[in-house]
Amino acid sequence: MVITGLLIVGNGGLLKATGAENFEKSVVMIRSVTQGYNYDMPWKQQSMRQGVGSGLIIEGKRILTNAHNVSNYKYIELKKENIAKAYPAKVAFVGHDCDLAILTVEDESFFDDTVPLEFAEMPAVNTTVSTYGFPLGGIHISVTKGIVSRIQMDMYSHSGGDSHLVIQTDAAINPGNSGGPVMQDGKVVGVAFQGLRQAENIGYLIPTTVIEHFLQDIEDSSYDGFGSLGVTLYPGLHSASYKDYLKVPADKDGMLVTSTMMHSSVEELLEPGDVITQIDKYNINNDGMVEIYGLTLHLSEVIETKQIGEKIELIFYRQGKEMKAEATIALNRPLFEYSRQYDRQPRYVCFGGLVFIPMTRNFLETWGGNWLTDIPHYLRYLARHSMQLNEDRQRKEYVVIATIVPDEINSYSSGFKNQPVESINGITIRSIDDVYKVFKESSADFYAIKFMGNNRILPIDAKKARVRQGAILNKYHIPSEVHLEGQL
Repeated sequence: MVITGLLIVGNGGLLKATGAENFEKSVVMIRSVTQGYNYDMPWKQQSMRQGVGSGLIIEGKRILTNAHNVSNYKYIELKKENIAKAYPAKVAFVGHDCDLAILTVEDESFFDDTVPLEFAEMPAVNTTVSTYGFPLGGIHISVTKGIVSRIQMDMYSHSGGDSHLVIQTDAAINPGNSGGPVMQDGKVVGVAFQGLRQAENIGYLIPTTVIEHFLQDIEDSSYDGFGSLGVTLYPGLHSASYKDYLKVPADKDGMLVTSTMMHSSVEELLEPGDVITQIDKYNINNDGMVEIYGLTLHLSEVIETKQIGEKIELIFYRQGKEMKAEATIALNRPLFEYSRQYDRQPRYVCFGGLVFIPMTRNFLETWGGNWLTDIPHYLRYLARHSMQLNEDRQRKEYVVIATIVPDEINSYSSGFKNQPVESINGITIRSIDDVYKVFKESSADFYAIKFMGNNRILPIDAKKARVRQGAILNKYHIPSEVHLEGQL
């Protein structure tokens, strides 16, 4: 969509072109009401919260913003500067891994006298950019200028478990700026999304490479996400002796494969000890970096140019022999997800006052900001080393007893809280669905619950538990004994 030149009114009042004076008409305020879940008591929701963010109008009568502006939303409305009317909006697509979302508005008069903004390539380091948005709850658009200081791969704080390309700038990015456009020479070069609390005037933009991947992904009306190879890599070739040991030619650099993820798309393709030296047309150095976009970036950026299901060519050495293969880009998610979950109620099973849930980051974060050091030892062990520890190819997740609501049927069982379940009556628990099936289908007199890393067994009198079940649910206002995937 061209945004320079003459102003021409198109269908629905959208302008097909604009000058710099019309940028502000394409920046919108997003007001949302959100409500997350309590992972200690997963049938309950947290208090409602109201927030303000920013967004930008793009082609197709859509609003682009950050996912964190609308996660767990109950209600969203949009406002334009100097116009009193508020327009209800809905989330059409959301990518929590890349912190982006698309909103739609039913009342198309919202787009009258507005301009769909055009995207540009990444700005160069040491060039000036302007950030537009509604920071700190102001009712008028704020514009701040800053210098692009760095472009690199970094963690996206919204999910807490995904890294993508970011642009660092010293333009002021405050709460409320999130989701607003960052402009250079009349085009969008990024979307403001997070800042660095430990330093002054350091903010981050989502670059257009990530935005374009997201927009291409949703063209088929579903969002798949960003893929990976599903391997663990080690920069071992810095050691000349290690390179000789692996029989890699002296003039070659690359990264050592130490493991492949179970069920990953390269599990049968790559082996520990392989050395990847090239990915597509990009040579890999001993730090795992490639030259792309005129920058030196981590090789994962090459993978992120692909959509799920697309192919990528690998050149690697195995015991001194050069090999070539095509790998399929897939999600390749680990057994324990480091990313936070949004927009869905936690799955759980409550039986005899014992509340079973999957071990997720959301649950572990109930221990607070230092959860990775404060959680119980065995949960920390599983969270850190789930890929290496799990040898069960059928396992889908770890299940823990998150809460024990006190009742006579579960007296003296408090010592088993927060422990991962290994089996019930000898049946291996590989997912929360297995817990539900055992309690529903078993006719045993007792349920013997065994835990990982613990020789003690928790016995539950099956008949008494069934008798007490209704009373427990009523007493603690638990609306349902079970919530699994697909249930309301």
